[in-house]
Amino acid sequence: MTIDSGSSTNTDSNREKNSGTHSTCVDVTVRSSGASDEAAGEKSLRFIPLRRGDLVELCLRQGAPDKLWATDFRHFATLLNSLLHYEFHALQESFKRAYAAHDPNADTRFLTQLPADAGEPSLEDLLAQVLDKANYEKLTETDLQQALQESSLFKIRLQVDFDDFDEVLLFCRGASRRQETIQSWFGLRKQVVSFINYDRVVVYLKFKPQLQAEKPLCRPGSTLLKLFQDVPKADLEMLFPNTQVRMRLRDKLMIGVPAAVGGGIVVSTKLGGSLILLASLAGYWLGASDQPVQLDKAALLALMAGLGALGVHFWKQFNNFKNRKLRFIQTLTQNLYFKNLDNNAGVFYRLLDEAEEEEGKEALLAYYFLSQSTHPLSAQELDQHIEKWLHGILDSAVDFEIDDALQKLLRFGLVQGDAESGYSAVDLPAALKILDQRWDGLFPYAGQ
Repeated sequence: MTIDSGSSTNTDSNREKNSGTHSTCVDVTVRSSGASDEAAGEKSLRFIPLRRGDLVELCLRQGAPDKLWATDFRHFATLLNSLLHYEFHALQESFKRAYAAHDPNADTRFLTQLPADAGEPSLEDLLAQVLDKANYEKLTETDLQQALQESSLFKIRLQVDFDDFDEVLLFCRGASRRQETIQSWFGLRKQVVSFINYDRVVVYLKFKPQLQAEKPLCRPGSTLLKLFQDVPKADLEMLFPNTQVRMRLRDKLMIGVPAAVGGGIVVSTKLGGSLILLASLAGYWLGASDQPVQLDKAALLALMAGLGALGVHFWKQFNNFKNRKLRFIQTLTQNLYFKNLDNNAGVFYRLLDEAEEEEGKEALLAYYFLSQSTHPLSAQELDQHIEKWLHGILDSAVDFEIDDALQKLLRFGLVQGDAESGYSAVDLPAALKILDQRWDGLFPYAGQ
């Protein structure tokens, strides 16, 4: 998603949420990372929330002809993983070359005089490719604008200036509807709030070359790549580096009203007599009164004491304002500290591992169910079998990537057939031989 240059997004008082202190007692109801909720507008996501190793054992628990077949299937999973790992290593090297000029944490020198390969994909294309393989979903500009209009769960007002960016890309994985109990009025009032939560959010930002910013990480022309976990949809704006905390109208009233009332009391008690004396003196000087007014030492001391008390009162209120704002910033910082998973190049390496894991799980499941079928299956039948099986294990819906899974198996020669006649898996011993030969043929130099 590319955000066009425009005015700052200011989440004003319409973003205020229920008053009170944010409770640490959370009642969470989650179907799963990939669960869908049509009523809530959630999408059915493709992520399979199971480890690849656990998936192998679950398949064998589902059914295996004998112990030898189970052993061979584990070897099959290892060989398949090795081949996929080799392919993703090439993708990793492409990323290193594309990211070298943008890496803000690099400890190696970038040689600009070396010619760049014109056929190399761009950093944005590589990121989109890996995120798609890792089964992340791209957030549209409409999704982001909706999130900016929703009420923050942390009861703070945030402002993001999108004029600072040339490009903004957000991707999420694992959307689910959750419920959180919020306490207010010193715990006397409780309210259950329902919201959309993202298990993973990737943020890619590219600053404008002519950027003028005070924050050190917001360097002109630089790029930032960040990965977060457990982010409410309503609080996506807290992930931006130029986010500014603003006081809500409610917080301003909580400080301003007592300050005004207290100031009035100070004026009436400490400065009442002195102000009357000053008013009389001003009236005499302006000709409004013929009666002379004398200022003695006691009156001047009383006036100075009153002004000092008023100054102390307003200084205390100013400190209250600053301390309240600092508490909001601390809340934001603490949440980001525990939600941040990785930064810059580390994000891409983590995404590569997740993408490799997802690709392996998809191919593994497709091969297993085809190998256990007594007749060829169409892509739709195979997809339904796998999704039904996953639903029984996870108690939630997963949109299995059947086309991607079959494409990998066909490319490796592990599946026979087509869309018209259906697909069937080669037997497991033959599959092991095919994978082993493919591994041995990665480098041909020993044979020569």
